[in-house]
Amino acid sequence: MTVRILDGAIGTELIARGFDLDAPAWSARAIEDAPDLLARIHADYVGAGASLHTANTFRTQPLALGKGWAAALRAAVDIARDAVSPECAVLGSMAPIHDCYRPDLSPGKKGRAQHREVASALANAGCDALLCETFANGAEAVVAVEEALATGLPVWLSLTAGPFAELLSPSQLAQIGRDAVSNGVERLLVNCIAATQIGPYVDAIAALGVPLGAYANAGREDEALGWGATSPRAAEAYADLAERWKDAG
Repeated sequence: MTVRILDGAIGTELIARGFDLDAPAWSARAIEDAPDLLARIHADYVGAGASLHTANTFRTQPLALGKGWAAALRAAVDIARDAVSPECAVLGSMAPIHDCYRPDLSPGKKGRAQHREVASALANAGCDALLCETFANGAEAVVAVEEALATGLPVWLSLTAGPFAELLSPSQLAQIGRDAVSNGVERLLVNCIAATQIGPYVDAIAALGVPLGAYANAGREDEALGWGATSPRAAEAYADLAERWKDAG
């Protein structure tokens, strides 16, 4: 089994390096205000061993950035591409239109037009694959995947049950994944669930027969920041848990 390493959080690293995040743009503000810092974070993940790098496009969408979203998206992809090694892949991040931890606010299928715009922009910016990530609403996940697949690029889907694993059960999450695989998704992942609680979700998608991945929350919930930075000791514990995910497939 070949294991490839995905990069880590962008927002958490921006905070750790002194860059303040503000709603609604969050980490997307760094594209214009701190591009060199953003590039260093990407490069540092290369140095840490990552070969899959997600462009900072999680919040480069019309609702968060308004008219400037497309220019910011292209700039984010360019920053990532220039910062990483030629053999690394750059993934375009497609996020839920509203809060990823509030699937009840999702527009569901009504969000198709925006997901189409974002997917097309990411493809035109030169991404190697599209990563629809942190989806907890099944209807919106399917729409995002369909529009991503329409670009002709490889598409990955990462689902979340929330930081406390309360939004979806493992079986519910696996059903969304099953539908996505039937539509043509190449890889299934789970993310933004506490590292100590993500195991059953990894096991659930492992049964679906496609390459899988996991990137869990390693830090702590913070009302002001969304998710606080973690410690070296916690990073060691995270690595131990990641070995279990690898064993699951």
